[in-house]
Amino acid sequence: MTESAQQRFVCDSSMDFLLMETVSLMQKGFDSIEEERDAAYLRMEQLGHRVGMGLAERATRDRPRFADNLEIVKFICKDYWLLLFNKQIDNLKTNHRGVYVLTDSSFKWFSRMSADVAAETPQLALVHSAFPCGLIRGALSSLGVSSSVVAEVAAVPQCTFQIKFR
Repeated sequence: MTESAQQRFVCDSSMDFLLMETVSLMQKGFDSIEEERDAAYLRMEQLGHRVGMGLAERATRDRPRFADNLEIVKFICKDYWLLLFNKQIDNLKTNHRGVYVLTDSSFKWFSRMSADVAAETPQLALVHSAFPCGLIRGALSSLGVSSSVVAEVAAVPQCTFQIKFR
């Protein structure tokens, strides 16, 4: 393994552990499992929003303004995802009414995820998807677009993000 590949592996592993511990920390102090998951989702999404805003500002610093929402979503799918995960989104679909569906068939942060019972893995992944939802929403917010972002996890490691413009 080259030195660059070893550094990337250490960086990826560190990010995985950081996300796991952050979700765990965000869930503490609530009475029920549903409250824990809801609170953790909200906090992680807000954290991702703030980070996403900063990353998008930095990534678009030397670029001209985007002409329309489709250009912004293409930027998210190509350049922004490449910045975050060293790959582009696998699939982009739209209904041409302000709804975009981004599919990552091998979402990096879910690649090593598992639960005690295999059927619980998508539910566990859903809480961990709040941070990337926030990253996307923060980037869109930074680019002047108000939106909502929801993740769907049918089978790990695939993740689908649905973006609705307001």
